[in-house]
Amino acid sequence: MRMVDLIIKKREGHALSDEEIRFWIDGYAKGEIPDYQSSAMQMAIVFRGMNKREVSTLTDAMEHSGEVLDLSNLKGVKVDKHSTGGVGDKTSLVLGPMVAACGATVAKLSGRGLGHTGGTLDKLESIPGMSINIEGKRFEEQVNRIGLAIAGQTAHLVPADKKMYALRDVTGTVESIPLIAASVMSKKLASGCDAILLDVTVGEGAFMKNMESARELAKIMVDIGNGLGRDTRAVLSDMGEPLGYAVGNSLEVKEAIEALHGRGPKDLMELCYTSGSIMLVQAKCAIDMNDGRKKLEEAISSGAAFEKFLLMVEAQGGDTSYILHPEKFPVASRIIPIYAEEEGYVHKLNALEIGVSSMKLGGGRETLEDTIDMSAGIVLNKKIGDHVNKGELLCTAYTNKEDIDDILLDIKNAYVIKEEFALEQPVIKEIIQK
Repeated sequence: MRMVDLIIKKREGHALSDEEIRFWIDGYAKGEIPDYQSSAMQMAIVFRGMNKREVSTLTDAMEHSGEVLDLSNLKGVKVDKHSTGGVGDKTSLVLGPMVAACGATVAKLSGRGLGHTGGTLDKLESIPGMSINIEGKRFEEQVNRIGLAIAGQTAHLVPADKKMYALRDVTGTVESIPLIAASVMSKKLASGCDAILLDVTVGEGAFMKNMESARELAKIMVDIGNGLGRDTRAVLSDMGEPLGYAVGNSLEVKEAIEALHGRGPKDLMELCYTSGSIMLVQAKCAIDMNDGRKKLEEAISSGAAFEKFLLMVEAQGGDTSYILHPEKFPVASRIIPIYAEEEGYVHKLNALEIGVSSMKLGGGRETLEDTIDMSAGIVLNKKIGDHVNKGELLCTAYTNKEDIDDILLDIKNAYVIKEEFALEQPVIKEIIQK
């Protein structure tokens, strides 16, 4: 079998056999197939696509290109949640403790932020002393003891995806639903959980800009997961504007703490209640979504969810005094309010522009080597549907940088204010189940 023949076959629009897909992934992971041939194959897939069987086989081959975690020693049904990324998305920090407080086993592997999207690991690392490098027996012990761990992926998990993603990022082959689906699901399946909930974000601040492509991606991933023996479901959530009010690492941790005390933003809490209800059903901890929601609301009102978050931070070496007293988090040296120049209703709040601006203020990274300023970011005061008076506060920028006039202008321009009444947007757009 020759790789060049497989590239030509896909270029001509033909489906690859299971054997041919496994030949490609196995050879590429071992270094026997060069980058330029794998890149050519990925470009052929961008143009020609893959059928469901091909995507399922590609996912399985990538999953088994390295270590596959065995979580059989963990108690109960292991549930995990994955978001396709967004702005202000601190959901895992709130959702994980909520679900664990209701008796589910949450063994979560998360990623870092890049570009305009934030990463759960970066947010956790804004807590002094917090370690996300917990593996093996320590990971198992923590999950069995408190029902919750959020950690980074091991270096040996899905090596084919690491190589392929780096290649896609520099060859213009990121925008392919089969490649995105295989990338996401291979990592989730290799992580060893029994059930997976996918949060597929849609809108300006998301990778999927419209409902049609988001729904297609969600359905493919749900089919892959269920076809490979995992209970997989998805929610489609709005990312036309940032989630919640805080954008930036320690700012988002503080908002997550508020949410765990029952004082979270409406959209963040709705996403957590809906997603958590599905996860509790998946974990056999709730009869249905209504039952799940009641249990989650009780976990918030009783303080049990906050207690789970506190226990996780303590178990992973974090200084819990920052969780008990969030005012201890360092505050940026420059706090700059941005005011409305007109009266009306907020019709648009461009999540992509807010995310990019937060990154430029120091709250994110353009390359994986960049250092993040944990105190930098943006806190919104007005969102879509809100009425604004001239001179009223729209949002506040936090930074330690100078010469940011252009960034501040971009933040102001992310808002579109009109005289006509505007409705706030529902955060849950659709639920896709088995």
